[in-house]
Amino acid sequence: MKRALTNIRKYFRSNYEVLAAVVIFTIVMVAGFEFSKTIVLLLEFIVVMEVVKMISDFIKKEKLRLRFVIDIFIIFLIRDVIIYASHTNKDYFTILFLLFVIFVFFIFRILSIKYSPGVIKISKDTVIEYEDDRKSEKISDKKKDIEKKLRNEQ
Repeated sequence: MKRALTNIRKYFRSNYEVLAAVVIFTIVMVAGFEFSKTIVLLLEFIVVMEVVKMISDFIKKEKLRLRFVIDIFIIFLIRDVIIYASHTNKDYFTILFLLFVIFVFFIFRILSIKYSPGVIKISKDTVIEYEDDRKSEKISDKKKDIEKKLRNEQ
């Protein structure tokens, strides 16, 4: 029994999102909020977080990642699907249309990752994604640096 409690404690120390979800769910149940409304508000919060993340990334790196923009649209559309699906009078055409648009955005997301300039494909199963913030150097500059190091060593 003691070992099981230790494992549970260790699990929650490394997985804070589960603990956050339990706390949010408990607050929703105790406060008596409508569950579907709470889910919609949480999805809106995620959309706002993604927008802020995209803007801060743009300010820091002065480039806008297409993947962040597509993620925001996907999350926003999923939010709309949940809203329409929770209504008593469901508009199935609107729901199917939104699901189709989400599918198209997923295809765009896959293509944006596959053809991203920051992705190196090593093999069929191995892909390395990197962010290259190094300043570019000319080969002649590197040659001069190597010559300086050699002179200093002598």
